[in-house]
Amino acid sequence: MDLSIIIVNYNTGGLLAECIESVLKHTKKISYIIYVVDNNSSDESLALLSRLSKNKSRIKVIKCSKNLGFAGANNLALKKVKSDFVLLLNPDTLIKNNVIGDMLAWIKRKAEVGIASCALKNSDGSIQGTGGYFPTLLRVFSWMTIEDLPFVAKIIKPFHPMRNLSYSKGINFYKGIKELDWVTGAFFMFRSTLLKEIGLLDDDYFMYTEEVDYCYRAKQKGWKVFYNPAWSIVHYGGASAGSEFAILSEFKGIKLFYKKHYPKWQSLFLWVVLKIGILGRVILFAILGRGTLSKTYAKAFIEI
Repeated sequence: MDLSIIIVNYNTGGLLAECIESVLKHTKKISYIIYVVDNNSSDESLALLSRLSKNKSRIKVIKCSKNLGFAGANNLALKKVKSDFVLLLNPDTLIKNNVIGDMLAWIKRKAEVGIASCALKNSDGSIQGTGGYFPTLLRVFSWMTIEDLPFVAKIIKPFHPMRNLSYSKGINFYKGIKELDWVTGAFFMFRSTLLKEIGLLDDDYFMYTEEVDYCYRAKQKGWKVFYNPAWSIVHYGGASAGSEFAILSEFKGIKLFYKKHYPKWQSLFLWVVLKIGILGRVILFAILGRGTLSKTYAKAFIEI
């Protein structure tokens, strides 16, 4: 078996079926299996899978009795993997050509690459941010305070190169192939060798930052992480990155990342930097009339 494709579903309804249909239609010249891990959905997600019944030999469904989050649900399928490579794929994605087969062929040729992702695009074809650099204190400070200023991102490697609310969005960063520290879990292809070397995803992260953690552990073992926009997929969920859940979860994830991987004294400085940056955003978005975002960051200021 060349590849195990793992899709974690939670109430994504028709998007899940559309995603799987696109994988089955466009993925060529490789042997693969699809694991759908359902996080105790309450919608029609599993019922919609029934129309794909002719592919039951290729699609394996794992049902959870509760919502285990992204890492926890993926781990259930990762324990069953017997293929040479793994692809974590979001259910709100759409494959339009042989992206998976071509990416697999590419990573096979690159012995030093342990993890890779393609470009993620919105439904209108615009580019989404797809990875960046590890959140060191300097990078977090830049991200929370001065990164929107011209040329700052060129001097300080950014944790998040894409800046959707900035005049200079950073789109050009994602137009060329490059080695990064981490790539986004929406399309996350890696060698199953990593499961033996560094283990499963860390399910202490419920959602967000678990891919940063996994890439960090892989790079500690000498593996490279690459972003290759020669191929792309549609990611409908890209807009959700600005939601309250996403914002709060990412801040909590970064704090956990520091606790696990950096010296204790850095966690205190991180807390200070986050508080300053979050407070600044509360004030800025209030001035700009973005009341919802201002309230979200006010909640983050209390909870972080």
